[in-house]
Amino acid sequence: MKFNDKVAYLRQKKGYTQAELAEMVNVTQPAIVSYEAGKAKPRKNTAIFLAKALGVSYEELVSEK
Repeated sequence: MKFNDKVAYLRQKKGYTQAELAEMVNVTQPAIVSYEAGKAKPRKNTAIFLAKALGVSYEELVSEK
């Protein structure tokens, strides 16, 4: 699964809105939209916070397996 699909899937599985996830990770809601649309990828530090908020490891989040 691609990074953008994982972010969207895991966010929905946790029951978070894009705005809630953005607040937890300290980014804007449009940033989450961009990640989920595959138009942007976060910096490593942000991806680490995303992984933590979504309950997975950084490696699991960025791996395309």
